[in-house]
Amino acid sequence: MKNPWNAARPLALIVLWLGGGGSIAAAAGTSPPLLRVDASGRFLAREDGRPFFWLGDTAWELLHRLNREETLAYLDKRAAQGFTVIQTVVLAELDGLRVPNANGDLPLENLDPTRPNEAYFRHVDFVVRAANARGLYLGLLPTWGDKVKRAWGAGPEIFNVENARAYGEFLGRRYRDAGLVWILGGDRSPVGDEAVWGAMARGLRAGDGGRHLITGHWADGRVGRGSSPFFHREPWLDFNLAYSGHAWAAPNYRQIARDYALRPIKPTLDGEPRYEDHPYIGDGSGFYSHRKRWDQITRGNAQQMRQAAYWALLAGAAGHTYGCHDVWQFYDGKRDPITHAITPWRRALDFPGARQMGLMRRLFESLPWTRLTPDPSLIVGGQGEGEHHAQAARARDGSFLLVYLPLGDPVTIRLSDLAGPRLRARWFNPRTGEWTPLGALTPEARHAFTPPRRGRTWDWVLLVETASAPATRGDSP
Repeated sequence: MKNPWNAARPLALIVLWLGGGGSIAAAAGTSPPLLRVDASGRFLAREDGRPFFWLGDTAWELLHRLNREETLAYLDKRAAQGFTVIQTVVLAELDGLRVPNANGDLPLENLDPTRPNEAYFRHVDFVVRAANARGLYLGLLPTWGDKVKRAWGAGPEIFNVENARAYGEFLGRRYRDAGLVWILGGDRSPVGDEAVWGAMARGLRAGDGGRHLITGHWADGRVGRGSSPFFHREPWLDFNLAYSGHAWAAPNYRQIARDYALRPIKPTLDGEPRYEDHPYIGDGSGFYSHRKRWDQITRGNAQQMRQAAYWALLAGAAGHTYGCHDVWQFYDGKRDPITHAITPWRRALDFPGARQMGLMRRLFESLPWTRLTPDPSLIVGGQGEGEHHAQAARARDGSFLLVYLPLGDPVTIRLSDLAGPRLRARWFNPRTGEWTPLGALTPEARHAFTPPRRGRTWDWVLLVETASAPATRGDSP
């Protein structure tokens, strides 16, 4: 079956390791172009200026737990589903310093960041090349946060200002030519360790010559979550990762709106939202607790994944990261499950939420989506609260608008901001990718819309555009 996402995928990988502190180089055409922030400061783009839609997957334990055959199976699946970024960690969370990878190799000699184990990094090289050959970028964390501030987890804390810079420079030099983005942090507070993270960032810059974007993934119970509360004004932080976490129906649009309003302007996206198949309190009131009985537990479902994604994108995000609880840890039915994982990762790859992320990407890429700006004022009736919250955005040139209705509630929209005397509207089904046309409209001050169906699993996206837009746009996203 032809893969519509990567039709030009090379048939074979030819790789060359340039030793002596050089960088990895792949066969011509296997590495995607490097990424940058676009001219607006709101979105990401390739070197040639083409917009880049970040559709990430959290594969935190990929480099630590999978062998080569498993790695290729995982990457093939995610590429076919339309993902563009794989987020993973060099020094992994689950005792990644003392438990060897699938090849039996540890990453460092004597837990020393200045003494990387060549055998371990040859496997990292393999994964980088394999991902790039499939058109995938890596969102690569040099280390999980517990190696800087343990707080909980395995640790141990091994970094200081001096060795963090040296380690960053080693990574930057080695992966200078690879298709990746650096993600500092890793689910821990940077408070008190700002100098360590800054040194690692400067090391990466020195090693790769500033060729790759840098963002971060931090959290502190007193300060907040995401990169912006800690490092937004740092010149080395190119864009923000929000971090809405694993609460049921977490209103991540608020974090995106927070970052969107900051100055200087930088792109933002939700880098770790709720996870498919993650356990939650059954009434939807919050995060799973080990103190709760199993009859109070439910699992994150596809509708929750879609809700987080569309909320974020229409609040101004430059893309979105999906996550699956069984996949990030690569639960195989043999290892001890983390937080009650129950589905083997190969089967979990086919969860509907993952497939529907690809449909979402195709919808946005069928439109000039980088013209969008969030505009809650478009919703003049039926805004809704909690899980019913509707999110709206419009193109700056008045050519179209999008509204997401998470539970299919009726809504009244102001259409007068759209350009031209005639409009047309249609419903996009985010579960199937199918369209339902509504016909011609006039740019009225208010227009009421009722989705085809209503209910917990019946979310919809409303597209209203000028009649002068290409007739095929949106028909086959």
